[in-house]
Amino acid sequence: EAGQILNRIITAMGLSRESVYIGNIMNWRPKQATEVGNRPPKQQEMDFCLPYIKAQLAIVKPKVIVALGGTAANGLLAPAEPYRMGAIRGKWFQFEGIDLIPTYHPSYLLRNQLMSERRKVWEDLLAAMERVGLPVSEKQRGFFLKK
Repeated sequence: EAGQILNRIITAMGLSRESVYIGNIMNWRPKQATEVGNRPPKQQEMDFCLPYIKAQLAIVKPKVIVALGGTAANGLLAPAEPYRMGAIRGKWFQFEGIDLIPTYHPSYLLRNQLMSERRKVWEDLLAAMERVGLPVSEKQRGFFLKK
């Protein structure tokens, strides 16, 4: 379901899934004997995988990185203390010389379906679109605003 939300977001941006590169800080979730079956990765685990995403970015040469969720943001930015997504979403950072903006993961929008939360994600994506010079229509600017 989160992937379907991501597809709709990409389409709403006026892009196709094929025109964006989607990478992962890790290509697996560490197993855990719980109902969920996995846990967020530890910083040490993400650090181990970091050379792979760096190599991918060196090949793709993106103009901007949108870090979807706390795992991606913390894995790429590697702060001394993990960032809380609510404190950093919508703020610009740099990773390997590339502009990076963190926002909520599409799975967050499955759990929290408030229009205001959707708008926060959309505002972050509008900022990313503007940063790379994509046109933003008035219709796009109005998405998820209260009528």
